[in-house]
Amino acid sequence: MSVQGKELIITEDGLKNIKKELEYLKTVKRHEVADRIKTAREFGDLSENAEYDEAKNEQGFVEGKISELEHKLKIAVVIIEKDIHTEDVGVGSIVKIKNPKFDSIAEYKIVGSAESDPSNFRISNESPIGSSLLGAKVGDIVKVLIPDGEASYQVLEIRR
Repeated sequence: MSVQGKELIITEDGLKNIKKELEYLKTVKRHEVADRIKTAREFGDLSENAEYDEAKNEQGFVEGKISELEHKLKIAVVIIEKDIHTEDVGVGSIVKIKNPKFDSIAEYKIVGSAESDPSNFRISNESPIGSSLLGAKVGDIVKVLIPDGEASYQVLEIRR
């Protein structure tokens, strides 16, 4: 996922998770990889040393991930939970919706794209359902374009 050139909308929990992962990578993982490189060097000829190559590749991955997370922190726009209102759906809202066609009810938290996890009912504000729900009020029926055409959802509840 590229977040270059735009802001990253994120909840307070999402910010904490990024900071936690960044701290782990800098203080634990970076040192583990450095130790693996040091140990692999002791095996001798680096040109045929698979352990060394693997450790160097992992070092590149870790440094890339650190750079990515630092960039995310620079462009992050944090949604403060106490500022989330319940009059209409916004990023940070927990919304209960009903699909009248199938008489099914689901509850989702609307989050920024970096925190999206549909299997845990966290959908991006940029997803088809998420973007269609933005601004909706309790009782509203929103229409969402889906591959098979269009789906309708009624907003039953909005909370934080």
